Amino acid sequence: MATAPTTAEKSGARGSRGPSDGPSRPGARNRRFRAPAPRLLFSGLGLVAVTAGVLWALYGSDWFRVEDVKTSGTRVLTPAQVEKAAAVPVGAPLASVDTDAIEARTRQLLPRIESIEVVRSWPHGIGLEVTERKPALLVEKAGKFTEVDGNGVRFATVATAPRGVPLLVLDASSSPSLRRFGADRLLREAVRVRGELPAEVARDTRVVRVTSYDSVTLELTGDRTVLWGSGEHGPAKARVLTALMKAAPKAGHFDVSAPTAPALSGS
Repeated sequence: MATAPTTAEKSGARGSRGPSDGPSRPGARNRRFRAPAPRLLFSGLGLVAVTAGVLWALYGSDWFRVEDVKTSGTRVLTPAQVEKAAAVPVGAPLASVDTDAIEARTRQLLPRIESIEVVRSWPHGIGLEVTERKPALLVEKAGKFTEVDGNGVRFATVATAPRGVPLLVLDASSSPSLRRFGADRLLREAVRVRGELPAEVARDTRVVRVTSYDSVTLELTGDRTVLWGSGEHGPAKARVLTALMKAAPKAGHFDVSAPTAPALSGS
């Protein structure tokens, strides 16, 4: 008579079953060794091909190379001077042009240029957009004139004084201000005063005379003078001076060094 298998025999029978005897998870081995989908493979190859084509077009082909250089914004300088200093590499790939280097080189060689923007103009152009410095004052020496801009930067020396630009006379050799502040600081104060003058006064100003930090005098057309004082409280002094000139248009001397207590004479 056959006997029923014991619990141990059942357990042993189950334990003797190898890994291959049991049911495997559907698709587990297939997922582990599945080849890339053709769609993804072709997409990747297509992206590589497009990138390579774009790089070749920009750097290797003749389609996008520098052929024309155009300059705008010049007033005193000529386009030829700017383009010579810029030294744009004609024939080079437009995408490879180092615009920052061109800007730095041009400003270094031509101090009259306050700023310059180098612009790519596809497919073959480079644009040089120039902003020149404007003289606020002139410093005369040995019959020539050094132009000084609104920031106190000396940027050019010319043989003929530009029309409408006042002459700076620094007459502070005997003043303690020269030793304390230095000539450059006094020059910047003079430029500061020039920049805060009312438009009509600025147009009529011929000389800005600095005898000390606290004593700036304007010499105007018609033998008129204005004692401005220091560069402080410029807007208030400008308003007071405008009011005085309207009230006494025939006055010869105006004192706005203390704008709360102005004075005039020679009317």
